[in-house]
Amino acid sequence: MDGCIFCMIAGGVIPSPKVYEDELMFIISDIYPKAKKHYLMIPKKHYKLLADMTEGDAADLSRCLKKLPDLAEGLGLTNGFRLIINQGTDAGQTVFHLHVHILGGEELPI
Repeated sequence: MDGCIFCMIAGGVIPSPKVYEDELMFIISDIYPKAKKHYLMIPKKHYKLLADMTEGDAADLSRCLKKLPDLAEGLGLTNGFRLIINQGTDAGQTVFHLHVHILGGEELPI
């Protein structure tokens, strides 16, 4: 999508060090971390919200999420992690390309 920072990172227009990448998604460090380890898991296909996903998109997102336990140790998340998906302005979504925040590396407050 034109003007979408995550699409530009996915397309190589904007350089950003990726800590993981496969055919469906990539993971980068959040530039405004809220925990010792704070990553963004970003699907390569653009859709703004969960409601915008097709059944195929939902299946792809499921595959991305299922990959996280395999990546946890390499990301420094050996004692667990928290996933957050902000949906809409009221929830704090600032980039309207669906993405998953992955937080960990320390004991997180409830």
